[in-house]
Amino acid sequence: MGAYIVKENLGAVILAAGKGTRMKSKKHKVLHELCGKPMVRYILDTLKDMGTTQTLMVIGHLGETLEEALVDEVTFVKQKEQLGTAHAVMQTEEFLQGKDGITLVLNGDHPLFTKETLQSMIENHQSKDAAATVLTARLADPTGYGRVIRRADGSVSRIVEHKDATAEERAVHEINTGTYCFHNKKLFEALKLVNNNNAQGEYYLPDVISILQEQGEIIAASMMEDEKEAMGVNDRVQLAEAEDYLQQRIIKNHMLNGVTIHHPSTVTIDADVKIGADTEIFSGSSLKGHTKIGSDCVIGPEADLRNVQVADHTKIRYSVIEDSEIGSNVTVGPYSYIRPNTTLAENTKVGAFVDLKNAQLGKGTKVSHLAYVGDAEVGQNVNVACGVVTVNYDGYSKHKTVIKDGAFIGCNTNLIAPVTIEENGYVAAGSTITDDVPAEAFAIARERQVTKEDYVPKLREKINRHNSL
Repeated sequence: MGAYIVKENLGAVILAAGKGTRMKSKKHKVLHELCGKPMVRYILDTLKDMGTTQTLMVIGHLGETLEEALVDEVTFVKQKEQLGTAHAVMQTEEFLQGKDGITLVLNGDHPLFTKETLQSMIENHQSKDAAATVLTARLADPTGYGRVIRRADGSVSRIVEHKDATAEERAVHEINTGTYCFHNKKLFEALKLVNNNNAQGEYYLPDVISILQEQGEIIAASMMEDEKEAMGVNDRVQLAEAEDYLQQRIIKNHMLNGVTIHHPSTVTIDADVKIGADTEIFSGSSLKGHTKIGSDCVIGPEADLRNVQVADHTKIRYSVIEDSEIGSNVTVGPYSYIRPNTTLAENTKVGAFVDLKNAQLGKGTKVSHLAYVGDAEVGQNVNVACGVVTVNYDGYSKHKTVIKDGAFIGCNTNLIAPVTIEENGYVAAGSTITDDVPAEAFAIARERQVTKEDYVPKLREKINRHNSL
């Protein structure tokens, strides 16, 4: 790849004024998500990474939802009537006309272009000293797409819509993706000459290409390496197809960066997820949002993580974790549920059928099975046995349980919050604790066992007599 464009000369126009009726949705089409973020966000992130100095978005139908979702990120330009793609670009005139440099025009529902693809188009544009460059793709089946007809020197002779193409032109497999790079001043000069003398009465951006050709300008074409990047999203089927392609790309990048992913077709990973080297992801796992996983971890099978920070050397199996932080050398699962605002320090263990919510567990603490710990602060090296419940809700308010370092909480214990178990406090199994337990104290709160020797025959006789009545 050659020298890249001087960054201060690069602008972009994103077309997002269409109604998107085929999506059959109350949501704006470009706000539908792919792998965890709105599809238009991929375009914005790519343009930002490329160093664009001004990004304009042309909006119309449901435009206010875009303004709300992307506030302060782009300059919005309203297209009050949807009169074609050239008309949409015309609306940016007050911001771009007369400026030096290059302007990219992209569709908001084409989210899969990589930075490398767009940079290659710009470099091609510069090297040819072109007035316009068309981003093209080669399709096995180009039916329905406008064909790009080149001259012998590789420049564009014309772009022919499928319905207008001859049999020879229809045999061409190179198509127009609808993404362009323009010499900015020449773009706006040509836009003034575009008319709407067509069946739809609209102003079309490809007509700019024809006008520039008639003026003797050079029109270049830049063919992308992966034609799937040109995939547009017009309905839910195409949304799923685009997400599938993007998911494969995300997973491939993680594997190339040293992450082992077993049965990758069963794994879903959002675009903003980070994973350290030598971590293994097993089948059925789902890593969502801004999850970040350290190195040498084992995630899965069937681990569902959303916005979770996981340190190195941690194992998580068959569990759901949301908006929480997991330390190093931690074991979670199987079948644990860790809800938001939970923190597990290093060397902790959370086992089968444990539910944690808004809980902080100190270093070395174990909650091994069948327990609920909510709204709780648990110190270091605490043992929370099977069946323990922090009773945090009184029907009106949530209350906090504090268990300090070294405490032992026996099986089937209820801790009625607010309550504190001090350092090395010991709570006997089966207790219901309503008062604080001092340091080094032993607390037992249950009925004393009563054993009646040789009573079972009498009990059977009593039951039989009752049943015979």
